Amino acid sequence: QQIQEDLNKQLLDNLLSFLSRSHSEFQEKTTGWTCRMKFREIPTAALVLGVNVTDHDLTFRGLSDVLQDNITPYVALLEAKDCPGIKNLMQKLMGQLMNCDIDVDSLEDEDYVQVSQNRIRCSMSSLISWYESVTKKTDSETPSKKRNSSSRHWQSPPVVVIFKDMESFTTKVLQDFIVISSQHIHELPLVLIFGIATSPMIIHRLLPHSVSSLLCIELFQSLSCKEHLSTIIDKLILTSQFPFKLGQKVLQVLINIFLYHDFSVQNFIKGFQLCIVEHFYSQPLSVLCCQLVDIKKRVCSLSHDQCENIRRLPSFRRYVEKQESGKQIELLTNDSFLKEETEKLLEDLHVYHENYVSILRCLHVFTSSLPKYPLGKQIRELHCACLENRVWETEEYESSLQLARMLNKTDLVTMLQQCVEILMSSSGKGFDKTVEKLKEFLTLFQNLEAEASQERDVSVSSQKEFQKKTDLYHLQKTLLELKESRKSKKLTKFEMLRFEVVDYIDSLVRKYLVPADERTLQEIMYFNAATVLRGHLNAAPRTALHTALNNPHWYLKNQALKCDGGGISNKAPDICIVYKLHLECGRLINLVDWLEAFSTVVMAAEEPNADAASSDQVDDIIHARFIRAVSELELLGFIKPSKQKTDHVARLTWGGC
Repeated sequence: QQIQEDLNKQLLDNLLSFLSRSHSEFQEKTTGWTCRMKFREIPTAALVLGVNVTDHDLTFRGLSDVLQDNITPYVALLEAKDCPGIKNLMQKLMGQLMNCDIDVDSLEDEDYVQVSQNRIRCSMSSLISWYESVTKKTDSETPSKKRNSSSRHWQSPPVVVIFKDMESFTTKVLQDFIVISSQHIHELPLVLIFGIATSPMIIHRLLPHSVSSLLCIELFQSLSCKEHLSTIIDKLILTSQFPFKLGQKVLQVLINIFLYHDFSVQNFIKGFQLCIVEHFYSQPLSVLCCQLVDIKKRVCSLSHDQCENIRRLPSFRRYVEKQESGKQIELLTNDSFLKEETEKLLEDLHVYHENYVSILRCLHVFTSSLPKYPLGKQIRELHCACLENRVWETEEYESSLQLARMLNKTDLVTMLQQCVEILMSSSGKGFDKTVEKLKEFLTLFQNLEAEASQERDVSVSSQKEFQKKTDLYHLQKTLLELKESRKSKKLTKFEMLRFEVVDYIDSLVRKYLVPADERTLQEIMYFNAATVLRGHLNAAPRTALHTALNNPHWYLKNQALKCDGGGISNKAPDICIVYKLHLECGRLINLVDWLEAFSTVVMAAEEPNADAASSDQVDDIIHARFIRAVSELELLGFIKPSKQKTDHVARLTWGGC
């Protein structure tokens, strides 16, 4: 939420400035406002937020809080689902402004709202009367109270109406409200904010020119959802502040859902939270996923069973296999020795994370400035490539190095300066020599520039001498020398230095950007269960529905419902019995035969009753249960009435799940 607020700060500041200009004109009755009154224009902010609708609530809540804290207490948030007509809109608007709860169903007359003990008519004139009364009440307060209120809100504060989802509002509702409001704009300082998910052109598509001309529209554009995601990944994932990490496949699942489904940063965060819960729930050693200062205390408190869990980790097994035989025996048999070694390995893993993030940012400085972006433009793409495998063994990395070896001096110097800043501000260890080396490169580039200026002076003087020697012998000699120098193609000092810089960056990548899968005990801090996450996030409703109806024991955990061999238990819910019977039928199902089969299954465990009256009553109950189960099955979309035969229903689903 803090990151979201920081990202929206510029947008909110621009909106406040817009409101300030509109309100100052209303207060001072300037020429601009007089003209606007004449044309009955309403100040309107068109806020384009993008198609990530699920993120809009957080933005609007932040906007409402800022407005109520700094500008005006009169802010109303309207949604299309609550405003099917102009009466409902006015009722919601006045209810929010007057801080009273409204239950539309409980009111006999929708033209009124209940405020304290009074019923107020929902109309613009009532709203204006209420506004004048509350502003006069504020003006008549004591100077001390007035001073305190003016520090937070403006004098005669505007009434801000926010339409959260403008595209969903009906055209008639918007037109009626705008036309009515424009007729009273000289009495009520009304400001509209339209929340737009698609394009600003939607205003002109929804509203005719006669209505849109009543609005003085100013456009505001929020940051794109991709920029939001990049910032979230940069602040939450690419940081050593949090020990918990996402594996490559898990991160790719979350990013793919974001890019190909909803563009929702909030849903990305929910998926991230789900990964945290799943990791700490399913990984018995997640207790060791902690900050560096807590490692020693937690390792010392490990039990023997937890030590055995460490020995079973695949990465730890690979680590043991590389050790000498004596150390292998100690690691596999001595818990105390294992704890000491675990503490060292976890500390190394923390150092690896700190160094990894710093060098990754340095590499991104180089790759993001290359043409065609072989390793991706965003740092998240580079991070996924480094997690997946050894990035220096990929073709994209090789092509990036080739392009980097053709960079000009200005770009190289700028990149080296950025890398120095990143490493100096990094919390990673062992970067002192690296920073010194990069500064040495910068010094060499500066020296090259000085030498180049001297060479230019020498070349100018040699050209003057060459112009003086006009005889054929000296001319042929000079041309032959130029020809030989072109054949040899010796690298210049700048080219040699550029190759040296790129090779040094390459050595840092090979040293620090080793994939996390190759690190010992990475299972403790990395969540890699992409299949589990995909099962949670990528819903398969048909499979879940089939499982619930075909095998209710799977969800209800009732042993009485467990049946083997595909049989039908009479203790199962009625809809489950009806569903399993319908699987045995063809395209058309005879309702009479279906009812008889259902009755047979239900009555299987019951003894026959000789009393005819009670038997008829039981049949009526079974008939009612059957009708209800069939209706539920129709509601779920498995069957539908058939026009071919009135006593039949048509089956709609085929095949297994």
